[in-house]
Amino acid sequence: MAGRPPLVLASASPRRLDLLARIGVVPDAVAPTDTDETPRKGEAPRRLAARLAAAKAAVAVAPPDALVLAADTVVGLGRRVLPKAATEDEARRCLQMLSGRRHQVATGVALRLPDGRLRQRLVLTAVAFQRLTAPQIEEYVAGGEWRGKAGGYAIQGRAECFVRFLSGSHSSVVGLPLFETAQLLRGVGWLVP
Repeated sequence: MAGRPPLVLASASPRRLDLLARIGVVPDAVAPTDTDETPRKGEAPRRLAARLAAAKAAVAVAPPDALVLAADTVVGLGRRVLPKAATEDEARRCLQMLSGRRHQVATGVALRLPDGRLRQRLVLTAVAFQRLTAPQIEEYVAGGEWRGKAGGYAIQGRAECFVRFLSGSHSSVVGLPLFETAQLLRGVGWLVP
């Protein structure tokens, strides 16, 4: 669309690029940020997701006339924030905690306007896993899909067969809620329905 500002995605996630492509959105640039994702003391998963999305949108390097889109996904078990698994042991612990339980996935989305204002959405999705056996966990961990994933799993991969219940946005659990993202972009006239 002629005359619209450039769109910068503040993420290096190939999943977010793939999700945006599903709704016909191709960012003009990708500008990942180096944001400290450590939860603050007592910070609930949903607050963490919203704070990190806003922080990433605020600090991303972009042309002054650009829109900056950022997101962050957090898996919470009650008020506990599960890590973005970096080791096999971490992934294994996450899966053991999620086994047979319902958890919440919070994804914050932030859109920074050229004047610096932020528009935000927070999407909460309830997910329940089947009870996982030790061999299922070991096989999943050996596959490596969990690397860098919130809660130690990728719902768009083999872990989807663990999900016995999902209420909310599947795309949000993958990393970017498409309905809410499209609404943000439509709201500033970037994405025409």
